[in-house]
Amino acid sequence: MPPERRDVQVRAGAEADLATLTDIYNHYVRETAITFDTTEFTPGQRRPWLHSHPEDGPHRLLVAQDAARGVLGYTTSSPFRPKQAYSTSVEVSVYLAPEAVGRGIGTLLYKELFAALEGEDVHRAYAGITGGTSAEGRGTNEPSNRLHARFGFRHVGTYEQVGRKFGRYWDVAWFEKPLN
Repeated sequence: MPPERRDVQVRAGAEADLATLTDIYNHYVRETAITFDTTEFTPGQRRPWLHSHPEDGPHRLLVAQDAARGVLGYTTSSPFRPKQAYSTSVEVSVYLAPEAVGRGIGTLLYKELFAALEGEDVHRAYAGITGGTSAEGRGTNEPSNRLHARFGFRHVGTYEQVGRKFGRYWDVAWFEKPLN
């Protein structure tokens, strides 16, 4: 394991993590088009999201932390769509504290998430990546593209100019991974 990940532990998210998880997410709301949320959240507003990810089952929230810096990031598997026929599909995501980017934490989180999902009735995982693939087929969000490729995701389509943030329209590329 790389030295920057040696002391990192992955565990289920808990109520005590809510403020930090909200801060991490709000960074992406303010600074990036990675999420299409445009207004920051309070921890109270994020509480239902936290509670929608129990410690077991197909919808998980795992956090990475180390003793020195605390929570470094998180990964989730969430319902792909609300209709019952989609129940064996999940949408996955990873969000890292800015200082944790590029340290292999996203890889560690996904490794643990997919291991946790092995025993669940989940058939497919999907990931939407803003700017994931340009109209010319070039990746425009390379770190996320590389992470998902590492875990066997393949590009299945792109919604062009589907969201507007920071005064411009953004594409979202969709990636799929077979599970179980």
